[in-house]
Amino acid sequence: MNAPSFETLELLPATAPRQLFVLLHGAGGSAVDMLELANLIGDSFAEAAVVMPEGIEPIHLEKTERQWFPTFELTDANRPERVAKAVPPLAAFIRQQQERFGILQSDTALAGFSQGATLALALSDHHDGLVGRVLAFSGRYAAWPEKAPSLTTIHLLHGQLDTVVPAQLAQRAYAELMALDADATCDIASTVGHELHPALMDQAIHRLQTCVPLRFWRSA
Repeated sequence: MNAPSFETLELLPATAPRQLFVLLHGAGGSAVDMLELANLIGDSFAEAAVVMPEGIEPIHLEKTERQWFPTFELTDANRPERVAKAVPPLAAFIRQQQERFGILQSDTALAGFSQGATLALALSDHHDGLVGRVLAFSGRYAAWPEKAPSLTTIHLLHGQLDTVVPAQLAQRAYAELMALDADATCDIASTVGHELHPALMDQAIHRLQTCVPLRFWRSA
């Protein structure tokens, strides 16, 4: 499948990149929303390429308001199908960027906020190992995973005061992943709502720098 023509913002290192980060904004947002996280990643991983695509679905026909899958009359019943349809173009885009930069799948991380996090989690279900890590900020599973990804580490990051996507969903997701023997972490910030908060971003960097994927230990 050919990758769609996403509009992107990019932060590229001065030398050939050794890691790739793809960042997905929330519904009604844009790639600019992910710049603070992108800059933090760039400061922490000097050899990383950070790519921020724009959602391909318009909201109210306004170009500046984008989404990854339609939210009009979105329900628990139709969410899995809508999210699943958004996965193939994202997977194709990630493969395109990996080929472009010569980056291994294991050296690729996918991070998303809110709707972007939901899509990132769905990609980990449909394409285990396409990225080495998924960082899901304030997101939810569209459908509970039936098996654990063996080649992708999942980092769930959420605000306890989130009224859009309740933190209980992140906690249940972590419990579901643990029951499947997945490689996952869950961090809940007690005074944070539905936002890409600096405390969560700092914790994400900490997880990236200190958590050795379980697959490395299991193969030792």
